[in-house]
Amino acid sequence: MPKVSSVIVPYASYLRVYEPLAAFPEPERSHWARYAGRADRPSYQDELRRSLADLLPTPPIPVPVHESGDAFVLEVDGVVCVCPWRTRLRGWQALGDLAEELPAPLLDAVLPPLVRRQAGQDYERWRARNPDARPWIRTSTWHVPLNWFVLVSDEERTYEKGSAENSPVLRYRTPMVQARRRVARGLRALRETLDEGPLIDGLIDVGRWLEEFHPRSLVELDYGGLVHVLPAEELDGDHSAADVAEGIEALRNGDGLAAGEAYGRLVERWRAVRDRRSAN
Repeated sequence: MPKVSSVIVPYASYLRVYEPLAAFPEPERSHWARYAGRADRPSYQDELRRSLADLLPTPPIPVPVHESGDAFVLEVDGVVCVCPWRTRLRGWQALGDLAEELPAPLLDAVLPPLVRRQAGQDYERWRARNPDARPWIRTSTWHVPLNWFVLVSDEERTYEKGSAENSPVLRYRTPMVQARRRVARGLRALRETLDEGPLIDGLIDVGRWLEEFHPRSLVELDYGGLVHVLPAEELDGDHSAADVAEGIEALRNGDGLAAGEAYGRLVERWRAVRDRRSAN
């Protein structure tokens, strides 16, 4: 398995929102302004190392005791934007998803029931005090949800093959206003032609999430650790956002055959990725 330093890379993809400093109330705004000026800001891989290191003790620490004060930082058209890690909140949310991802015996071996129960109780108490909290980052293991590709276009795709010093990168970045517009158009086309189902439900969910952020934010879809499991030729040929856009446009034009072909390409591509999970 590929590694970053001594820590195994989790095969996860990410959907991130970078908000301008103006979106944050004081004193958080000043904190992020100072933070953005630091030269020693941690990287994407640093976040992975820290989160996975907590799983090494016995018993493991599924959720950090304290919330992270770190963030990813980008400058968008001269405006500093930040994406807070909120590792503790995301840890609680990921813990709730594990029961659907792992068989019960394996889950109990990785995270004993007592550890999970205590973390769940801590989360309930925290949510009671922070009912409006939401993460700036969404995570998905072993695939990229198809509804995420609705937010971006193939022209916004960046693929870097990587080198001995740098890992490969496959990501999309788009302005928030564009992402919201594409969600609205995609939902309209899907609802006019398809019955309610996971694709529509997922797009509604991600659309509601995007509405919680500043309109001048930037949305980033990052293949994350998936670039370490997929061969370079597959990454180079992966234009899933184009396939999703083609399928939606075909539905809008009443061309069910073309829509089915685009959907078939997507299903085949991502089934092959998920099959690698079983191979490992």
